[in-house]
Amino acid sequence: MNKTLNTLSKSVKYILAASVTTGSVTSSLAIAQDSSQTDNIEKIAVVGSRAAPRSVAESPVPIDIIGADELSKNGSSDMLDQLQATIPSFNVRQQPISDAASFIRPVNLRGLSSDSTLILLNGKRRHRASVIAFQGGGVNDGAQGPDISVIPSVALKQVEVLRDGAAAQYGSDAIAGVMNFVLKDSADGGSVSVRHGEYYEGDGDQLVVDGNVGLPFTRDGSVNLSFQYKTADATSRSVQRPDAQALADAGNMSINSPAQTWGNPEIDDDLTLFGNVKLDLGDDKEFYMFGNYSDRVATGGYYYRNPQNRGGVYTDEDMLLVGAMDGNADACPNILITSDNVLSQQNYIDNVQNNDNCWAFNELFPGGYTPQFTGEINDTSLTMGTKGEIKGGVLDGAFFDLSGSVGRNKSTYTLVDTVNPSLGANQPDDNSFQAGSYIQLEKAFNADLTKGVDLGFYEPVNVAAGLEWRQESFEIVSGEQASWQQGPLATQGFSVGSHGFAGFSPEAQGISKRQSIAAYVDVEAYITEDLLLGAALRYEDFSSFGNTTNYKLTAQYSITDELSLRASHSTGFRAPTVGQANVVNTQTSLVSGELVQSATFPPTHPVSTIKGGRELSPEESESFALGMVYQNGDFFMTIDAYSIEVSDRIAQTDKIDIVQADVDALQGVYPSPELLLGGKITFFANDFDTKTQGIDVVANYGMNLFEGTTKFSLAYNYNATEVEDPGQFTSGFKVRRLEEGIPEHRATFTMNQSWDYVSMFVRANYFGEWFATHADEPDEFSSYGWSETAGSSMTIDAEVSYFVNDNITLSIGANNILDREAQKLQQGGAYGVVSGKYYESGPFDYNGGFYYVKASYTF
Repeated sequence: MNKTLNTLSKSVKYILAASVTTGSVTSSLAIAQDSSQTDNIEKIAVVGSRAAPRSVAESPVPIDIIGADELSKNGSSDMLDQLQATIPSFNVRQQPISDAASFIRPVNLRGLSSDSTLILLNGKRRHRASVIAFQGGGVNDGAQGPDISVIPSVALKQVEVLRDGAAAQYGSDAIAGVMNFVLKDSADGGSVSVRHGEYYEGDGDQLVVDGNVGLPFTRDGSVNLSFQYKTADATSRSVQRPDAQALADAGNMSINSPAQTWGNPEIDDDLTLFGNVKLDLGDDKEFYMFGNYSDRVATGGYYYRNPQNRGGVYTDEDMLLVGAMDGNADACPNILITSDNVLSQQNYIDNVQNNDNCWAFNELFPGGYTPQFTGEINDTSLTMGTKGEIKGGVLDGAFFDLSGSVGRNKSTYTLVDTVNPSLGANQPDDNSFQAGSYIQLEKAFNADLTKGVDLGFYEPVNVAAGLEWRQESFEIVSGEQASWQQGPLATQGFSVGSHGFAGFSPEAQGISKRQSIAAYVDVEAYITEDLLLGAALRYEDFSSFGNTTNYKLTAQYSITDELSLRASHSTGFRAPTVGQANVVNTQTSLVSGELVQSATFPPTHPVSTIKGGRELSPEESESFALGMVYQNGDFFMTIDAYSIEVSDRIAQTDKIDIVQADVDALQGVYPSPELLLGGKITFFANDFDTKTQGIDVVANYGMNLFEGTTKFSLAYNYNATEVEDPGQFTSGFKVRRLEEGIPEHRATFTMNQSWDYVSMFVRANYFGEWFATHADEPDEFSSYGWSETAGSSMTIDAEVSYFVNDNITLSIGANNILDREAQKLQQGGAYGVVSGKYYESGPFDYNGGFYYVKASYTF
């Protein structure tokens, strides 16, 4: 590829330059290799540089290019699973019984939290999800990243993954790297496909229908539209809890089997629409617009509430909680539990069952209950802008990009089969509670300029500069009154709020906002034919915590035509989200094997401040990277080593006890502080420092084999994180999860084989050792089955496609085709409480093998 821009035609030069400003990507030049394109086309990326888009080999920072065809070769239709199968440094896991994190799963790039990776759509910053991962598996505790799962592969031309710190180029969140999702923009053709699959166990039945169409929009414009509709049944990898079975054996006839379900949530009516519009305005100028609408409903289960020992609902230590509905607690004393089935005790029959005033929840749910949690996730976005070449004046030949964008994500929560214990007998007729909503809203305006300046070097120096304004808001919408109300039994030992996930009260309702402005300058050029140098500087000022300035330096030197070395150094930051600074939440958590109510408050809330909470400040990072690129004929290989130091990392604290001294200090400051006594609270804090080091190896080789075309791909990642300063709130158990919870070694090896009428691929996925644990249980419970070190494992994926003709393709395939079993829980404490067979923190799908069939029609 010629290194100079002077050899490009004026029109192509315009497209290249205009596409690389901060908020703009011209996806027509970000070419993804797939079966419909020639093998000789060089993959081009626009992230990582604001000069003309460069090939992967010429980039001074490591970039992966993943075509849409490659993404679709997966049994899962979820973008997260598709990316994990192709990027070894990218990790995601299923999270059963994890509140809303079960529906919007947090991800990890290079072992850092999900909100440490910046997500772009067509080069524009993607808005965050409204969901905060309160049970984020250690690494993602409290993370609030974008919802990548709403982006369907059918809408994409390719995905560009920049594996390098880039906050100085793109702003907050780009500590681990940047992922740019490039939408299709063709003006003709299209496709429709239907895919059906299920797990080997016979559950999790999944149906996906998707399509794409390109249409002309005036002579040189286009409208490209995509849709995906999906439904998925729940899965169950459950065992009957020993305590529930013991109740059944003791004569309790109201026990379900299993008492609780451990598995994937059910997904209903998951509909996503994407559009990408381009319009030629003439005179080398263009209008563009793209956006999405997505909506889905997901339902998952919670933990089982045992009618013999669930504190705050059924019991108070070894006593059955009995509430007086008339408020006279002395008339309804608690009952000592003396048998394995309290329903058979005569004092229960006399004093509760046959007493209209005295109430126990055994009357409503004699066999206990398992709340069901439903989330409706609605996601919308729209970006509009114009770009083109300036003609005349001092900026003659420069390229501009002006754009505005808005993104909104709303999550609404409903609980069924649960209670507000403080209401006693006065529960809603259907035991259903609408708990309220979170809404994340983001707006942005960008003005970007780029121009080549001849300073006598081998290539003109590309100078880019720009301004950005952003506003981010986080809103809490209160739930219905029954979901948060303090009922008549609140002062008699009964918990307050819908159990499992308490509704948001009017006191919690409100909108919190933050604004920021940023300015950047970026320069890059080939100083000689073999030496590429670049530098970027970015200043941002936030209305909440103040300003920050970051820089980045890059270099690449070509030793020979085949071999080059590259390096980068940068500083970065991640601003605390408005949600992390202002969220209020009450949930049920596992602590020392027991279910307890745990409340999350803002760090500046009076309850938080007495425990050490203070206003959040940005995380700060420093990154170093050194790599090599080798390309000879059909063989291509990159090796990149990196080091990322992050200080003052923001995370949710461990559960903190509220004691009598805290209650005394809160008198007159917080209403009814005595209701907090004996409970747990958490908040967000800048608490610990980490150092992450690793190596990425990517290799590809093409050849002719078996009278067809063969491509081999190898990708390997070694990633190790060390907690250098655990801070005030980070326990030793969490340190271990941060350091060992994700495998240090990950690799994929893929073989693609194609003939005239048949194509196939086989992919091996390797996962190294990892720290297997459940929920937030401390390490000292490992001897009771809560945690252990799990060994390495490998899964195999495969797919075969038959081309019936030029338009119709039939495919059959499987993920984990050999049905490799996930790490099993030890027989013991966790096995009984979790009611599941496997650890929830595994690096691959615990549900086992999944097979699918697919039919596609292209036109």
